[in-house]
Amino acid sequence: MTLTSFAFLSQETDSLRIVEEIGTHAPRAEHGAGALFAELFEHVQDSHDMEIPLFGHVHLPQFPPIEIAGLSIDLSITKHVVFLWIAAVMLGAIAVAAARSNRKRSVPHGLGNLIEVIVVFVRDEVAIPNMGIGGIRYLPYLLTTFFFILIMNLLGLVPYGSSATGNVSVTGGLAAIAFVMIQVSAIRAQGLGHYLAHFTGGVPWWLTPIMVPIEILGLFTKPFALCIRLFANMTGGHLVLVSMIGLVFLFKSYAVGVVTVGFLVALNFLEILVAFIQAYIFTMLTAIFMGFGILAGSHETHGEQDH
Repeated sequence: MTLTSFAFLSQETDSLRIVEEIGTHAPRAEHGAGALFAELFEHVQDSHDMEIPLFGHVHLPQFPPIEIAGLSIDLSITKHVVFLWIAAVMLGAIAVAAARSNRKRSVPHGLGNLIEVIVVFVRDEVAIPNMGIGGIRYLPYLLTTFFFILIMNLLGLVPYGSSATGNVSVTGGLAAIAFVMIQVSAIRAQGLGHYLAHFTGGVPWWLTPIMVPIEILGLFTKPFALCIRLFANMTGGHLVLVSMIGLVFLFKSYAVGVVTVGFLVALNFLEILVAFIQAYIFTMLTAIFMGFGILAGSHETHGEQDH
């Protein structure tokens, strides 16, 4: 069975499970559309409970909040944390399996061949065009980012699954790592002195108090855009799916149900495409932002040599 067929059947199974559960709460839904959609949206939100086949609802461990400098930090395990761990384990298992497969054969085959195709694509179409030949050293980070996000996105398409990338804390963590890599790559390529000199933007000294805050703000807008873009796209798709399921109960019409099922079929296939596209976009934009600093350093080096 192809990946597309598996994901479609998985999502349909999950949708039917949600419909069945919502049907059992029909009295609550009768209080209005708001109560119905609130019930539906619970299935795309993070929670301290997970539904596991044969075990039913499982309450995840909770820990007392940690107080640090007046801030309360909750390190309790949630559903999205569990699926983030699952994605990390799957990524490690797939990488090891692909490496062992390619090591045993002179010509890549099966899973090893598939992974090599993606690795070559990210190297030749993402890293080198945007970061130059020096971007090869950051290829492991870009590949890890792409595969990790892709697996988390696809986990939301399996029965009882959830997309951790639909949590702004997860996408914020990915963006924070991207922020560090963007700055580190720029400093390594330019040197600390040239890196700090860019904060003035080359303007007269009396404009420095204006330019420095603007440049500092610009450092954070790039990863912030990465965070919100991934979160909004992954959350939006799931909200559309559950909203369309809610239309069946809202209108209580067979005609609406038939049309809704047709749209759900199309959206399920679209969600598979979106999972790949969002992983690609996050990786591509990260490479572009890193390339700004790396290529700026190489241009300055060539300019000094010409003089």
